[in-house]
Amino acid sequence: MTSDLLKDLTEPQREAVTHVDGPLLVIAGAGSGKTRVITRRVAHLISVGIKPWHVLAITFTNKAAGEMKDRIHQIVETRGVWVSTFHSLCARMLRQYPGEHGISPDFSIADTADQLVCIKEAMTKLQMSTKNFSPNTILSAISRAKNGMMSPEEHAKAADGYFAEMAAKVHATYQQLLESSNLIDFDDLLMKVALLLQQNREFLDHWSNRFRYILIDEYQDTNHSQYTIAHSLAAARRNICATGDPDQSIYGWRGADISNILDFEQDYPDAKVVKLGQNYRSTKTILQAASSVIENNLQRIDRGVWTDNPTGEQVCITKCSDEGHEAKALAALVLQLRKEDVSLSDMAIFYRTHAQSRPLEAAFINAKVPYTILDAVAFYGRQEIKDVVAYLRLCVNPSDDVSLQRIINVPTRGIGGTTVKMLKAWAEEKQVPLCQAVERVDEIEDLKPRAKTSVKAFAGILKTLRGESTFPVSRFISRVIEVTAYSTLLDKEGEASRKENVSELVNAAAEYDKICEADVDVVPEDNENSNGVEERDHGSLAGFLEQIALVSDTDKEDGSSESVTLMTLHSAKGLEFPVVFIPGCEENLLPHSNSQDEERQIEEERRLFYVGMTRAKERLVLLCADRRAKWGKTEVCEPSRFLTEIPTECCELFMGDYADLNDEDDLWDSENSNSKQSQVVGRRAAQTIELEPEELATGSGLKKGDIVQHPSFGIGQIMALTGSQHERRAKVAFEKAGVRTLVLKYAKLEKVVSL
Repeated sequence: MTSDLLKDLTEPQREAVTHVDGPLLVIAGAGSGKTRVITRRVAHLISVGIKPWHVLAITFTNKAAGEMKDRIHQIVETRGVWVSTFHSLCARMLRQYPGEHGISPDFSIADTADQLVCIKEAMTKLQMSTKNFSPNTILSAISRAKNGMMSPEEHAKAADGYFAEMAAKVHATYQQLLESSNLIDFDDLLMKVALLLQQNREFLDHWSNRFRYILIDEYQDTNHSQYTIAHSLAAARRNICATGDPDQSIYGWRGADISNILDFEQDYPDAKVVKLGQNYRSTKTILQAASSVIENNLQRIDRGVWTDNPTGEQVCITKCSDEGHEAKALAALVLQLRKEDVSLSDMAIFYRTHAQSRPLEAAFINAKVPYTILDAVAFYGRQEIKDVVAYLRLCVNPSDDVSLQRIINVPTRGIGGTTVKMLKAWAEEKQVPLCQAVERVDEIEDLKPRAKTSVKAFAGILKTLRGESTFPVSRFISRVIEVTAYSTLLDKEGEASRKENVSELVNAAAEYDKICEADVDVVPEDNENSNGVEERDHGSLAGFLEQIALVSDTDKEDGSSESVTLMTLHSAKGLEFPVVFIPGCEENLLPHSNSQDEERQIEEERRLFYVGMTRAKERLVLLCADRRAKWGKTEVCEPSRFLTEIPTECCELFMGDYADLNDEDDLWDSENSNSKQSQVVGRRAAQTIELEPEELATGSGLKKGDIVQHPSFGIGQIMALTGSQHERRAKVAFEKAGVRTLVLKYAKLEKVVSL
């Protein structure tokens, strides 16, 4: 068994897989086969006699967790192994542990829409105007506080400034609303478990005894709560394996802390460190281009990336006149590649902001190019889906006031806004959930008889549903649609698409049922603290609701549809495509205007660009525009500094003037090789970058050999100067930061002495 597990691994991969006891850090570059290492490592642990239920593998998406579990199961019996996301792990821990944790085990998970409902209600209670304070901004501030494991009281003490103080006030009221509805938001899932592991010895002993070997993927993206969970669980035995890549840490804006992976060796001085440098995904040219960009970051771990793949085609940098021509160029490129027998599903477009998709969609529709915008959350955010799910949630968690208010009069049953207000007022006076006001409606004297009759009918529907078996979940959902008359509502509206969406929800539940019937977790036979609890979250309505509540943007990406995939750069993490296009490579867009204040923010933007580049296997096209519309005005744009960090030998620049092109023009007509339409991905550029002599001084007076000082990198010497006067780059050898290539107009270099 062991020899089979190791036979096709490189020496570094074999080192990581066969390490058993003690801390292990695996620095795995893009496309270096880290998923193979993690799956083989789990299989190896089990093959040497470790019980499957003592192994915990944590990934960052449900899709990745499912694929990993399938791959492990193909190698070894995995019954009992937990392969999970952090959020799913915490939800299961809170539901299954019989101890006290301040909430009922039938809690519901509040999605972003639910959170905003509670934020707005909290603001109303505090008499705060949503015009003066954005609910989304308030929610982000609360999320940051929770990521730092701050209670509402701690948030209030730390608040600095008027907005921060108001956000802290909303935090306190918002939390009360969640607790009264037995709701937990995404941040609370992590924070509550982290605090319990720190403060509740019985809880810690139970789970650390269960999970004796812990593997964490994408460790560079962990936040403070996740870091606390991982290290608390591993503290007793120190069998923790962290896998990740500092160069792909792109979630600092939502609390991820790159220092978690950079400081791993400080946390575990005896840790074994394995670096996976071989890239199996990209061509040599793409890898060299991406590596040259990311080398300009200071917060990283050098791992010597290389590949045996072919050299491949040059990276194409295309300069357009505006976002409209950029979109048109992309559509034309896609069509040209399609003629070359490149499948549409092999092409992807990554952009920095969601707003960039609008002109792309218009161009693709006009050119009749099939496309898919990757947004799995959108399905579960649709009105009809949230309506049905609200009924399901009430069957599990009767205290869920958010869900109850959503469907109390859907379909219409004569319960108006005034009635709902009176129900809420009574519930607040009695300090009980809204569902009790519905069940005890006869006690509300001011309600009219007709209103009471309608509320009683609604209460009867809920009682009927709660009295029925909820598994299989697909059959129960069909029953809900029937009992609530929601199917009749959809028939009356005559919108086939909404009915199809509800049908798809049933299909999703049927898939869940099928998986659950074939995959049942076991009770650890040697877990002294199990208390007879069967550790499983599936095979139940609660499990299904948990699964869809924690769905991520990339969970539905399977590459099976014959269409071009459009998504944000953040969503592209973990994916790969033969052909990748990245439009909008301009200053104040990539890097984003919100990330210009600090060098650490620029470094995260550079990592984001690097992630996008390294998704490409064979061809990479980067686009920028001279002008772009922002807030109704057209602004002049400068090419991104990241473009100038790509070595000239890796790229070719096409600068076409598209202003006089008609919609029917073929921008990439390969037969017209003497015109501006001659450029195609991978073919020789119509115009290439001209380099000035290295000895020529720039406008700032710097020249080769000068000693300079950089605010972050310190003292260094200029080794070379390249590029045109307006895009002049300096290759500088710094004493501590190594060799860096910097754009002079952004680098803030100060000459110390000239040799």
